[in-house]
This record gives sequence, structure tokens and C-alpha cells, in this order.
Amino acid sequence: MQLTLGQGFAKAAQLAVDLEKVGLDVVWVPEAYGPDAPSFMGYLAARTEKVEIGAGIVNIYSRTPTLLAMTAVGIDALSDGRCILGLGASGPPVIEGFHGMRYDKPVTRTRETIEICRSVWAREEPLVHDGAVYQIPLPEVLGGTGLGKPLKLIGRPRRSNIPIWVASMGDRNVAMTAEVAEGWLPAWFLPDKVGDVFGPALKEGMAKRDPKLGPLQIAAGGILALGEEHEVAPLRELGRAAAALYIGGMGARGKNFYNDLVCRYGYEKEAKEIQDLYLDGKKEEAAAKVPIDFMEAMSLCGPEGYLKDRIASYKETGVTQLNISPVGPDPVALIEKVCSWL
Repeated sequence: MQLTLGQGFAKAAQLAVDLEKVGLDVVWVPEAYGPDAPSFMGYLAARTEKVEIGAGIVNIYSRTPTLLAMTAVGIDALSDGRCILGLGASGPPVIEGFHGMRYDKPVTRTRETIEICRSVWAREEPLVHDGAVYQIPLPEVLGGTGLGKPLKLIGRPRRSNIPIWVASMGDRNVAMTAEVAEGWLPAWFLPDKVGDVFGPALKEGMAKRDPKLGPLQIAAGGILALGEEHEVAPLRELGRAAAALYIGGMGARGKNFYNDLVCRYGYEKEAKEIQDLYLDGKKEEAAAKVPIDFMEAMSLCGPEGYLKDRIASYKETGVTQLNISPVGPDPVALIEKVCSWL
């Protein structure tokens, strides 16, 4: 489940506690450009007992790979081995606009971050990494003082194989994810079209995958609501403004990863209209242009039979973890019911 932090940390944490009791397996803590995810993940570690706690996601630019590794070690210790390190490259609007970091080499940077994290956790030898993006220790030729020396993480971590999931959309990044990560966090997963859009990249990555990693885990879903169409239609609409933000506002014309993905799903005309309206400041008009069938495809809202069929379609296309945001009068009862179907 993706937590919504707008209701406040205490309420969100209590919801996670209540949902854990009825079968929730994983809770994902978002970050974007709001409160940092690790702080709340630590709080959840203290409030919960069994549920896995995932960063959904932290970006790879605003923290060094070693700090990401150290953060995961801390949360894994606090939670007694329940941390998932969710990583993503984000995009130029956040990385350059909010963090002031140059957005470069996202795929290479992600791959090296994963390599460094695993080296830190393994503690087999002092950390040395000579990559295209990261050089550890920093050499003098790159501005180092010459005083840096290879170091090991102080103390053994709770686990040396903390799961790493990657949020990726482009073909090169998806292929890299399928090759080296434990799990994949797709932005929008449309079961009836995902094979055409992501199939070749996933196949390319899986062909190089180390069997020791096990099968690639995939989390997908969306807003969850149970009821007849007239009851769930308003709840499905809760995702419209966010969809318009990402399709229209997360980038510029010709440089928006989310817009590109929606085009690949077959909504080229709508994606252009949404982006033009959003970038012209007409956000409500942009939101109104998000197609109804797209809204339906990226959510699970409807009567029981419909939801069971939709969940089955996710499973058939490789989804191993249903990532849902329950809405309605009783989200705990809703999750309990869905868990009984699985």
C-alpha cells in the first residue's frame, strides 16, 4: 500500500498498524519533495511488527550511494529486517529544480548506486568503486585531497541483502532494473498494454539476470474502491489531478518521462493536450482531459466481480505485489476483504 501523508504522520501510521492486522504485507512511504521518507519509515518501524517498510521512492541524486546504504541499514535494524530500499532517478524538475543537482546519467547512476549499496552491506572488504559516475575513495585528479582511504561499514548490518526496488520507465532503465534489482516499481501499469510497452526491455534485462536474485518482483495497482459504478466513479476521480500533474507538469515539452509513457500506451493526442494546457497554467482543464479509460485502467474501482478479474489480470502479467491505495468509508475492511481473495 502507498501511504498518503497528507492526513498527517500519526493518522497514516495508525492506518498502517490497523491494516497490518488484516493482512497488509508492505507499506510504501513516498518522498517526492515533501517530508523525507526515511524519518517516517523509522517511525513506522516502531509502530508496526510484521509489515515490510519500503521507500517509495528516494532519489539517487540528493544522497550519496553510501548514505543510502547506511540509511537502509538503520531502518532495517529498527524494523528487525523489514526495510525495502526503493530507488529512482526522479526527473530534472525535482533534481535540478529542488535539489540543485545536475540530472545526468540516470541509468548508469542507478546501477552504480545499487552496486555500491550491496558492497557496503556485504562488508567483504573496504569499499572501493571505480565507476563512470562514482569514484570511491575520491582521487586527487577529481578534486580529492589524497587523504581518503577505503573504509568498511562499522559493524555488520541486520541483513547483507536488503531488497532494492527501482522505479523506472524508459527502456534502458527498465532493462537495467530487470537485470539487477529485486523489484520493479512501474509508474503506471496497464495490464492489457504492458507487454507491448515494457515486454522487450524486461526480456532483455531478464536474460542477464543473476539467478541468485530470484524472480523479479513487480508492484502495481492504484486507487482501490469497492462498489457499483455510481459509487466508485467519484473515488476514481481522486487520481485525476495527480495524473495531470505528472503527464503535463513533470518536465517540459519534449522532455517529460511520464508524458512519454502515456504516449507509448496509446494516448498521444491526449498527452499533448494535457501538457499544453498544464504548462499554460490551465491545470483544471488539463485534468479534465485525462481520458476516462486511462483513469479506469490505472485504478481498481468497481464491484467485487470486476475487482477480482482485474486483480487476476495483474497476476497474469507478472505483478507479484498489489500496490493499492484504499479509499472509501472503511479502508481497513476493504483491505481485509481483498486479502481474503488473494
